[in-house]
Amino acid sequence: MKEASCLARPFEIPAHRSCTEPLCRLTVTIHQFAESLGRTIDLKDRYTRNHSEDVAVFASLMGRALSLDSNMCDMVHIAGHLHDIGKIGISDQVLKNEGRLSDDQWLEMRQHPMLGYEILKDIDGLGQDGGIADMVLSHHERYDGSGYPQGLKGDAIPLGARVLAVADSFSAMIDHRRYRQGRPPEEAIAEIVRCSGTLYDPQVVTAFLDMETKAMG
Repeated sequence: MKEASCLARPFEIPAHRSCTEPLCRLTVTIHQFAESLGRTIDLKDRYTRNHSEDVAVFASLMGRALSLDSNMCDMVHIAGHLHDIGKIGISDQVLKNEGRLSDDQWLEMRQHPMLGYEILKDIDGLGQDGGIADMVLSHHERYDGSGYPQGLKGDAIPLGARVLAVADSFSAMIDHRRYRQGRPPEEAIAEIVRCSGTLYDPQVVTAFLDMETKAMG
């Protein structure tokens, strides 16, 4: 796919991750560091303790279902771990709110994609167009243009961010939160399908369904 092939390849990992080459070791360390940062964010709230890990795994599996190359799958996997890193700049009062967010609190919460982008954009290998920082910035954009922070629409949203949007939404729907019980997976899947073409890229939804079919098979 064009969007995958035009990306720089800073995170390409050989099939045998136990290799001793310095670059390979560094690349694996980057993955591990991303996982650690994701867990750090999730630990701020016991209701989301596994959320970043789940998003990373779902995103990587959808990448494979989309026939993305191994480097792009690695990138969406890392972006999944880091997608909520901007929440480190959101107050606990907002993150741990047990009820409906006020307008001001919601405006603060909506800053987390931009905060995450600012954290990542100047790191060598993360800030290229369509790369990990852009995926983090745009993971709340919606296919019909109704998302945030930029109101991007359709293919203007980086492909990795379109993948993260489905992975993030599915994980959030099935997770228990302090203000609601998680939905059964079949209900969450039906909701993703219902919103195909509006909130989510239909091609990504097809990949999501393929991932779910294989998981249940």
